[in-house]
Amino acid sequence: MALEDAKNQIDHAFTRESARGLSYENAFAGAPSFLRRLYTKELSGVDLAVTGIPFDQAVTNRPGCRFGPRAIREASTLQPYDPPYGWNFDPLSEFSVIDYGDMAFDYAKTSTVPAGITSHIKTILDAGAASLTLGGDHFITLPILRAYAEKYGPLAMVQFDAHSDSWIDDDPDRIDHGTFVYKAVKEGLIIPERSVSIGIRTTNPDTMGVNIIDAPEVHRAGPDTVAAKIKDIVGDTPCYLTFDIDCLDPAFAPGTGTPVWGGLTSGQAALILREIAGLNVVGGDVVEVSPAYDTTGATAVAGAHVAMEILCLWGWTRRGSE
Repeated sequence: MALEDAKNQIDHAFTRESARGLSYENAFAGAPSFLRRLYTKELSGVDLAVTGIPFDQAVTNRPGCRFGPRAIREASTLQPYDPPYGWNFDPLSEFSVIDYGDMAFDYAKTSTVPAGITSHIKTILDAGAASLTLGGDHFITLPILRAYAEKYGPLAMVQFDAHSDSWIDDDPDRIDHGTFVYKAVKEGLIIPERSVSIGIRTTNPDTMGVNIIDAPEVHRAGPDTVAAKIKDIVGDTPCYLTFDIDCLDPAFAPGTGTPVWGGLTSGQAALILREIAGLNVVGGDVVEVSPAYDTTGATAVAGAHVAMEILCLWGWTRRGSE
């Protein structure tokens, strides 16, 4: 296929005949599935399912990340024309990747959402696929980790964030985007000494044993050094990668619920993500994109590219690349 196919291709989210391959429909038209993947609930033979969890319970400052999955999908429509630059392989052609759509839940029964998320992700994992989740506030990572830990056992966690999200919270019924790491450690879902949080720039006296690479260290040491440190911490332990978009400085991602200055540039994040190739990434998510606070769309664009990088990291290990 080539760009001239745009005159014939449209709505590949519904009309494409295969879950593999690039897409050339006009970027400004058509149904905006993630990367123009086929929208389907059929998981048979699928390698990775992209899914949205538009859950927005309580970010610290500005709500609206329930619209994150929609915005990220729309921003991603410019990406599936070519293999991702610099990776030297095309995950969209080598693997069966679908858009599994959004998780359904009753917005008036918030207490039912955590178990619903775990069940939703477990359905994907039980089918033999990996999940790539578009959020939603950062709470969603906790019930996702419950599903992953059930399959893989305790995981390493690679967290890109401005906040450690490990504030003390011993109430099992609380649903809080700022305590998911605390609870994940307490529940034995992640291995703290094999986990690392990158980009942190807010004070929290107890990080639950998770290794911290704060934003100043990223700026001073540089992406290559930081990536090497991440790989040393995680080793070959199966790991889950979660990327809160507020890891990026507000200059690069203003559309988030809790903007904090002094963060990573999009270039730094891209280099670090690229350089940690080889980690055994078993799944991941991008959270807290709040498009209403960014009329440029830059935050959603960043979220879409981060999601593609997670897909590539997952695929790099699956294909046995070195």
